Amino acid sequence: MNDIFAPHIPRVPITGTDSLFPVHRIFCVGRNYVDHAIEMGHSGREDPFFFLKPSHSIALAHANSQAILNWPYPSLSSDVHHEIELVVAIGQSGQNIQPENAHEYIFGYAVGLDMTRRDLQTEMKKQGRPWSIGKAFDASAPISTITPKEQVQDIEQAVIQLFVNQKLQQSSNISHLIWSVPEIITHLSKAWTLQAGDLIYTGTPAGVGKVQVGDRLIGEIKGLSSLELKVVAP
Repeated sequence: MNDIFAPHIPRVPITGTDSLFPVHRIFCVGRNYVDHAIEMGHSGREDPFFFLKPSHSIALAHANSQAILNWPYPSLSSDVHHEIELVVAIGQSGQNIQPENAHEYIFGYAVGLDMTRRDLQTEMKKQGRPWSIGKAFDASAPISTITPKEQVQDIEQAVIQLFVNQKLQQSSNISHLIWSVPEIITHLSKAWTLQAGDLIYTGTPAGVGKVQVGDRLIGEIKGLSSLELKVVAP
């Protein structure tokens, strides 16, 4: 039997190689830095919670051999926010993974942005409805190239920063995650069987804010390829 059309499988370039990482699912962790939790009206080490983005949310500067991604401002919203995040790329399947073994399942790391239609998300929250329209729209998950874990040192202590129009808007350290990367993998693998190709957006620090057409964003995490985009008209 044959597919009736070609499957849409986004692929993320791997730093320093000609290889590509085919994306299966995108998991996102909510409110995983204390300062951002407080910023959003919450506090404390609450149990981690997750939402998903479809694979077509991936947006790549390198898809067209560009250094800068032209990121189209999404429809239906007038309040789109940036959220800089460490992305963990899963390289093999696993279930009920223990924290001490989590590193074995990681292929590599990237810089990502969880772009959010905040006005639509807020309205869905008020109505007690799912957030998908605020979080899971086209191109809502820009990502840098993926750096294999063997090439990354001390990611648990890395500085994470986002500049908007050359002004520092978000800045923290991966060590400030409420739930560490191994703990996130453990929690996720209890609820889903993690698969090679899964991406985990691990949460954003404080300083999230509004973007508008013409803005230039540069996301950086020490030791990883940076992510640069320009917000353009749809």
